[in-house]
Amino acid sequence: MRFVSRIIVVVAVGVALLVPLAARIPDPGPTSAEAPVGKQRIPDYDLVIANGRVVDPESGLDGVRHVGVRAGKVVSISETPLAGQQQIDAKGLVVAPGFIDLHSHGQTDETYRCQALDGVTTAFELEVGTADIDRWYGEREPGRLINYGVSIGHIPVRIAVLHDPSPFLPSGDAAHKVASPGEIAEMAQRIDEGFRKGAVSMGLGPSYTAAATQWEVLEMFRVAGRHHASVHVHIRGGMPGLEEVIAGTALTGAPLHIVHINSSGLAQTREMLQVVSEAQSRGLDVTTEAYPYSAGMTEIQSANYDAWQQWPDERFGTLEWPKTGERLTRETFIKYRKIGGPVIGHSNTDEMVAVAINSPLTAIASDAYMLNGIGHPRTSGTYSRVLGHYVREAHSLSLMDALRKMTLMPARRLEARVPAMRNKGRIRVGGDADLTIFDPSRIIDRATYREPSLPPEGIQYVVVNGTPIVRGGALVKGVTPGRGVRAPVM
Repeated sequence: MRFVSRIIVVVAVGVALLVPLAARIPDPGPTSAEAPVGKQRIPDYDLVIANGRVVDPESGLDGVRHVGVRAGKVVSISETPLAGQQQIDAKGLVVAPGFIDLHSHGQTDETYRCQALDGVTTAFELEVGTADIDRWYGEREPGRLINYGVSIGHIPVRIAVLHDPSPFLPSGDAAHKVASPGEIAEMAQRIDEGFRKGAVSMGLGPSYTAAATQWEVLEMFRVAGRHHASVHVHIRGGMPGLEEVIAGTALTGAPLHIVHINSSGLAQTREMLQVVSEAQSRGLDVTTEAYPYSAGMTEIQSANYDAWQQWPDERFGTLEWPKTGERLTRETFIKYRKIGGPVIGHSNTDEMVAVAINSPLTAIASDAYMLNGIGHPRTSGTYSRVLGHYVREAHSLSLMDALRKMTLMPARRLEARVPAMRNKGRIRVGGDADLTIFDPSRIIDRATYREPSLPPEGIQYVVVNGTPIVRGGALVKGVTPGRGVRAPVM
């Protein structure tokens, strides 16, 4: 017993000596690369976003929080400071779910850079899509700047089946030839195969495939219905075109998403939104989207312009050739239609755009396109424009409602078929760390029709799968955290 007592005394004395020694060890200070946010000596997280106003449309959270990220996931949303290996001080900034764009063409590194600077963390090509799902995803692996995904597209499938040489939008038989029953069956088979390979949805563009009969369109809806996949449609012919696709979803059960209702509806936008609302009230799964610009853009050789011979001379003046900025005449239209390329159409009004953007029915989607600096300002400025103009300046949207249109609404459009989308479009523990951090007092678009790639102001940080890709408003070099988003492969 005396031996044991001596041991206890020695240990007690040792501990007493160590305590003041430990107190003299200097505090290593914050581990932050950018700002101090906590006093923990061992970082608990890969990344901490501190002091930001966290706005989450799913939970309704709107308050100052500290967000901890580990292994690409949000693992903590705390009212008290956290410590991380990397830390971002978001004081005075809004921390939002990363913006999800359901309508983005190009899907190139150039386009991804423009969209990242506008706060987009996931971009989908769902209107046109692809004819080869495996090849499309394979071309983008192992990673890109932002997340990406694609539909199986009726347009490119029709191009392949009818041997149209057009590389993107049809201008030959895929636009102008009525398909035989055998050709329609082949299209349906290819689309079914695309779904089995993990296509996010189906793209459909009767506006560009004018010769596609209503029966052909309905057959495509039937395939999508069997896979419970949404059909993303560029409708044709105004209200009759809207009625055509609503009939398709009513008959087959396939969910329907009408792209850019502002540019498809034009002066009829209010009426088309009312029809969408009435379809929803009857239990039909119908959604839509809009972008905040009064001009559109498409290929000048597309079937959209097949009736140009009957146009009055003044209509050509609504078209702008983006490479030069010139407004077209009948003569220059003919010249450029032979050359081919994108053309800007100034065909809408700010009033109708506002009707679409402010409607509770619409998600925000950009219809992005950029190639070698030629494109539309919506590629670089869609989300910043909504937040700057409609939220801060016009006060026609609340911040929460605008963010819902950019994040939760597009995620919910896809998540029934694409389970990965259940972890995007919201800030919650276990969700993907796709985040956009911006200054609500100065966010605004700067891109113009002459300088479409100018980045916006106010987007300070963008995080994709836990990795910052925009820091201090500039792209981070050498990072490619974006991953393919895909439905389960059968």
